Amino acid sequence: MKKKRVLPLILTAMISLTACSSGQGAEQTAGETEAGEEKVELTYWYAWGDKIGENNENLVQQFNESQDKVHVTAEFQGTYDELHAKTQAAVAAKNPPEVTMNEISAIETFAKAGMTQDLTPFVEADSEVNLDDFNPGLMGNSYVDEKLYGLPYLRSTPIMYVNKTIFEEAGIDLKNIVTWEDFASVAKQLTTEERVGISMPIDIWFYEAFVAQAGGQMTNEEGTEVTFNDAPGVEALSLWKSMHEEGTLRIPGGEPKAAADQARQDFVNGKSAMFFSSTADLSLMLQLAEENGFELDTAMMPKHKEQKVPTGGANLVMMAGLDEEKQQAAWEFIKFMTATEQTAYASEYTGYLPSRISAQETEKIQKLYQEKPQFEVAVEQLQYGNARPMVEGYPEVVKILVEEIQKMILDPAIEPKEALDAASERANAVIK
Repeated sequence: MKKKRVLPLILTAMISLTACSSGQGAEQTAGETEAGEEKVELTYWYAWGDKIGENNENLVQQFNESQDKVHVTAEFQGTYDELHAKTQAAVAAKNPPEVTMNEISAIETFAKAGMTQDLTPFVEADSEVNLDDFNPGLMGNSYVDEKLYGLPYLRSTPIMYVNKTIFEEAGIDLKNIVTWEDFASVAKQLTTEERVGISMPIDIWFYEAFVAQAGGQMTNEEGTEVTFNDAPGVEALSLWKSMHEEGTLRIPGGEPKAAADQARQDFVNGKSAMFFSSTADLSLMLQLAEENGFELDTAMMPKHKEQKVPTGGANLVMMAGLDEEKQQAAWEFIKFMTATEQTAYASEYTGYLPSRISAQETEKIQKLYQEKPQFEVAVEQLQYGNARPMVEGYPEVVKILVEEIQKMILDPAIEPKEALDAASERANAVIK
């Protein structure tokens, strides 16, 4: 990171864990400190519900209870796409939240549009923050033009969930799934009249994984054009098409979230034996497996020419244009949410990766891995992690690619290369 002149640290004593009593005997109101001063009010927007939403609400409550200078209101905004759209609209209306989540591929889009704050001066002025403690595999999507625009918060990789009960009944050892060929073979063995080997939505995150495993990239190094229609991308999509056509892979239709929900429901109901999803779903999936009477296990994504997996999830960002008081309050909130203890809490509660090395080494996380080894798979897989593309307009590229792959699935006459070339032509017009 380029060194910049250290800015004065505003309100250095803002986040004190103890505060002087006013001595007046009056009750403290929600918007006041113990000394009767007005608290700094912040709004925090987050994505996703279920265990992920509960985690966000719980951590915000912990922050509010840890000090009496700042009060944060957490507000759920839907999926990442919905969160991003609402944030952009709020910026245009000059009423954005002070802190929000950026899905990692959107970091550059928001930063270059001037919507988010460069955090470099805050890190340089704050001796409590050690960037070296964040897992290096998760920092690739934190910088834009060598400036820090977000800190890793709820970060993940896709992993393979399996119904261990079905595997054991079929006499299949999960350890035998190492390569694409193994994966396709086992999916075929597990397919019956009642179920398919795997149910999987058209999720570009998964496609990014398969492209990287085939030795390819989604865009060129400069980010000026897409390359997913090169040979590795075609090979990846050809595998999906062949498995779908032979009936070992079910691809639910509909918009992405509905398709993902259906794929998960197939898995939970025993209509599929395998399921790709984020490690962030692990706590929920363990709960659903117990409720539906089967044993859950996890594994790394299968490899091909390379062992690769994209990282995912979101970083916490500060919106641009805040006054100095709110900037410092927002920084203290981001620090709290990404600190070691809170990182360990979030990882245990949801299944997200412990984004800090110190969090991974805590007694809480080490005990978790001993009791539930399913949690450790994503951490072990992180050594093969790579950053997602950060190209302006990439979210639109994702939508285009999903549309063209869906057309191919609906029309068997469309070949993978044809679908990807059509997506490439449309996508290049967007990013250029």
